[in-house]
Amino acid sequence: MTINHFDTLVIGGGQAGLAAGYHLSRRAADFLIVDANPTIGAVWHNRWDSLRLFTPAQYDGLPGMAFPAAHDIYPGKDAVADYLRSYADRFALPIRLSTPVTRLSHDGQLFHAAIPDGTISARSVIVATGPFQIPSVPTLAADLATEVVQLHSADYRNPVDLPHGPTLVVGGGNSGFQIAEELAATRDVVMSIGKRVPALPQRPLGRDIFWWLDRIGFSRITMGSRLGRRLSTKDALIGVSRRRLQRAGAVIRPRLIAADGPDVVFSDDTRFVPSVVVWSTGYRRDYSWIDVSGALDGGALPIHRRGISSTPGLGYVGLPWQHTRGSALLGGVGRDVEYVVARINDLSVSGPIHATQSQISDTPRDASDHQSRQGANQ
Repeated sequence: MTINHFDTLVIGGGQAGLAAGYHLSRRAADFLIVDANPTIGAVWHNRWDSLRLFTPAQYDGLPGMAFPAAHDIYPGKDAVADYLRSYADRFALPIRLSTPVTRLSHDGQLFHAAIPDGTISARSVIVATGPFQIPSVPTLAADLATEVVQLHSADYRNPVDLPHGPTLVVGGGNSGFQIAEELAATRDVVMSIGKRVPALPQRPLGRDIFWWLDRIGFSRITMGSRLGRRLSTKDALIGVSRRRLQRAGAVIRPRLIAADGPDVVFSDDTRFVPSVVVWSTGYRRDYSWIDVSGALDGGALPIHRRGISSTPGLGYVGLPWQHTRGSALLGGVGRDVEYVVARINDLSVSGPIHATQSQISDTPRDASDHQSRQGANQ
């Protein structure tokens, strides 16, 4: 069994993990980034073909390297994947690919990460696996007839790959709206939306919405404030809306409540017979591989304060509302990462800092759409 020793291990090589690597390299730290995927940016490459960020390029750069596109360009998923690879190359970040961590433990002095061919030990660990890990599909999907083709939005690529026929898209986030609108151009589409979500225009008064949010200080509202805690439980659509989707030809129905063979039933008692169902119903977070006493709460979610765990030497980056609304966005993750890397580094030098329970805040439990659903980093 091969055992490697590092000062810091970063688990997850997406945008949050790479940003952590940048700050660790600036401190001349002895560290390694591991990622379960075979290539950097694989999660982005594997999303649907037409996906574009709803943040313009000037808001999409990681620390130390601007996104290589003109202002007010909305990058596609392949451009993001290429950028992440270029970022890792530019800063010569030490990354080991195809290396999933199956268990993380702690012996009181060192963390031990089990990988397929051995163990990696480190004084500190930064978990950068992101919030979007396991596609979530409601249990009623099992009640649909076998001839109905079902797939999660994580597996959707383009309309051509789907069988022809009436299509149901379930889920009212940015991803669901984008996919439903694309499909409506070539087929009959019904979209099931469980609750209304406020919709913001992409470019009010000729300026991108993020320009306006920056000017009013929205990006600086923190999870520690009363307003931040309220906002963290809500989300908003950007650049899409019910009216726009209906103009594209889609029919909107309320919450899906049952499946009965070939039929689906909505909460208004209407029925629909789909040939295809696209479940744009979010993701479940999975931290079951973290076997460290006190690291997770009763719901198996990280206990942390601004990304710093109550377990000394353990940190998290890339979580929604880890500190602000931008914590899980490509261009916003850098601020949180810089803070966590500094604290983790201080802990490894000066010893543990214990957070009290009242200082610890959970991340939101419902995985909502962030930047056209940035995928899990590991």
